Amino acid sequence: MNALLTVEELRKCYTTSRGDLIAVDGLSFEIGEAETVALVGESGCGKSTVALSLLRLIQPDGGRVVFDNVDLSVVSGREERRLRRQVNIVFQNPYSSLDPKMTVRKIVGEPLTTAFGLRGRALTKRVAEHLEDVGLGAEHLTRYPHQFSGGQRQRIAIARALALKPRLLVLDEPTSALDVSVQAQVLNLLKELQQRHGLSYLFISHNLATVEFIANRVLVMYLGRIVETGPVHEVFSNPRHPYTQALIQSIPSTDPRLRNRLRPIKGEVPSPIDRPPGCPFAPRCDRVLPSCRDELPDLVGTANDLRAAACINPLDKET
Repeated sequence: MNALLTVEELRKCYTTSRGDLIAVDGLSFEIGEAETVALVGESGCGKSTVALSLLRLIQPDGGRVVFDNVDLSVVSGREERRLRRQVNIVFQNPYSSLDPKMTVRKIVGEPLTTAFGLRGRALTKRVAEHLEDVGLGAEHLTRYPHQFSGGQRQRIAIARALALKPRLLVLDEPTSALDVSVQAQVLNLLKELQQRHGLSYLFISHNLATVEFIANRVLVMYLGRIVETGPVHEVFSNPRHPYTQALIQSIPSTDPRLRNRLRPIKGEVPSPIDRPPGCPFAPRCDRVLPSCRDELPDLVGTANDLRAAACINPLDKET
C-alpha cells in the first residue's frame, strides 16, 4: 500500500514554569490510501498534539511530515495552500467546534468561499450537496447549531471538513461527546464516506471498541511515544506490550461473566516534565525487569511481521 502520509520522528515540547514538557517524543508512522489508522492511549498521552502538529495548527519542534511525497515543512505559497486543502480535521466536541452565530450554510460554505470564491446560488447548491452527503437535507441550510442534536452537529462538522474534498481526515475523538447509539450512526457514516470518496483517516480515540470497529491498524501511545503497533484485531486479541494489555483489561464489559476480569491500570502516568529513566511504563508494569528501569526500548518488529512493540520483556516472551 502506498503511503499517503508519512510522519518521521515527530517531536513537540512545551515550555512551562516547571520545565520542558515533552508531549510528543519521536513518533513515526504511515497512513496509506483509503486506510484508517487509529491512535489510542490514555488522556494526556499526546494524541491531540499529534493531530494539531500534522495540520500545522501548532508548530512541531522536530521531525518531518510528508504528504503525497511532499514535505509540508518546506512548501509555501500556492503549493502549501493546495496541500492544506488535502488534509482536514473533525474536532471532538461539535458543541464547541461550530460557531453558534452562523447558519449551517455559512458554516459549511465558509471554506468554499475562502478557497474557491463561491457565493450566491452556486455556494448554496454546493453546501446542500455536502449536507446530503452526510445525511442531512437542504431544509437545514438556514438553521443554527443550537437547533440540532449532537449527532446532527457532528454531521455538519464532517460536512464542513469534506467541503474542500480532502484526501485525509484527522478525526480527534469524533464520537466521545455523543450518546452510544449516536456514536454508532456517526461511525457508520464515516465508513460509508470512506468507501464513497476513498478517504484516509487518522482516528484518535481512547475508546477501544470504536477503534476496533473502524480501524485497519492501531498505534498505541504512552507518554508521547508509540509502544505498540499492528493490525487492530491482532493487537487487541494478542497484545505484546503490557500497556496495551492493561488498556484492554481496563474496559468495562456488559457481559456479566466478564465483570470480574475488569482490572484498572495501577499507578499513575509519570510526569512528562520529570520522566523516569528507562521505559516510562516500568513503574506500572507487572513484567518489569531491572533493565527496564535503565533502558528506553525501541519499537521493534520482524521483517515479515506487521506488528512491533517497544518492550524489553514483551508478552510473547517467556519470563
